[in-house]
Amino acid sequence: MTRKLKIGITCYPTLGGSGVVATELGKLLAERGHEIHFITHSIPFRLGKFHKNIFFHEVEVNEYYVFRYPPYDLSLASKMAQVAKMQQLDILHVHYAIPHAVCAYLAKQMIGDGLKTVTTLHGTDITVLAQDESLKDLIRLAIHQSDAVTAVSNDLIAETRSLLDIMSPIDLTYNFVDKRVYYPRDVTSFRTDFAKPDEKILMHISNFRPVKRVSDVIEVFDRVSKEVPSKLLLVGEGPELSKMQCKIKNMGLEDRVHFLGKQEDVAHVISLADVMLLPSEKESFGLVALEAMACGVPTIGSNAGGIPELVTHGETGFLSNIGDVEDMASNAIKLLTDEALRNKVKEACLFRARHEFCNDSITAQYESIYYRVLGIEADIKVPACE
Repeated sequence: MTRKLKIGITCYPTLGGSGVVATELGKLLAERGHEIHFITHSIPFRLGKFHKNIFFHEVEVNEYYVFRYPPYDLSLASKMAQVAKMQQLDILHVHYAIPHAVCAYLAKQMIGDGLKTVTTLHGTDITVLAQDESLKDLIRLAIHQSDAVTAVSNDLIAETRSLLDIMSPIDLTYNFVDKRVYYPRDVTSFRTDFAKPDEKILMHISNFRPVKRVSDVIEVFDRVSKEVPSKLLLVGEGPELSKMQCKIKNMGLEDRVHFLGKQEDVAHVISLADVMLLPSEKESFGLVALEAMACGVPTIGSNAGGIPELVTHGETGFLSNIGDVEDMASNAIKLLTDEALRNKVKEACLFRARHEFCNDSITAQYESIYYRVLGIEADIKVPACE
């Protein structure tokens, strides 16, 4: 029997796709018998209740007065080394090259090569930070010094190779959803709080950064609402939110838009929607589109980054060029006014989410990578998703 592993996981523990994926992966690995140690500055928000085989180690920053800025990165590296040594970790799996992979490299230098490191690239560490010439060498170092590197889409792999001239192997490991959590919920009574029976619901979920093009969400909804009785639900918080509130007021849409703020039970919220809007300028994967797909909600979005690897145009949603709000609105109207088409797309969404992006398959892929870097022969069967 292949031995179970002791795995340290570091991610951004607050809202964000990378933190969600890292936390859910840790929970699934723990279910498979591995011992998981989260090493972060706060408990990952998706961790929730007590889980067998999962432990949390808080990173505390030294605020010694000579430091102009608290040295979180150094504190994290030190904590990684401490936990790895005390708990005899086999693997440090870090999400994001900066700062986490760099910190893992420092931790490995402190305790020796017996500790292996796996880095998962999620997007902005490449699509944004690697554009900065002052950070390129550091990101390149973090990738080269990792024992294995994974990325969440082929598009992200291609961009990593192009921007950083990386030729070493990068494993494609798509993001996933836990099919036990993400499925269509019965929200009939809850839905009446936001829309009348004859109204459709459009939804956007994000951290409201400029790259999400939330202004396009409003423009698309404005066009759709003139043709189809509908409401818009905005979920999340971020720097663009106040600007969007002003835009909505200026366009006279206040009574048709609801702000739900941050929500933890995402599957329940998504099940309210008839359409998910994702007009992002950059999106290395588009986790919210997968979460929507698993709940039977099609995405109307842009053909940016890794989204086309997830959303099949005309089958599980519709994609347009970045900024083409007219085409996005036209596609949304087509879906919302054709019940037969909407039902067909819904079934295609459920099938693809369950068969191509389910938790069982992706978790097994990560396990195979761990054993490979440790040089352990393991009979890891990647189960077919049901």
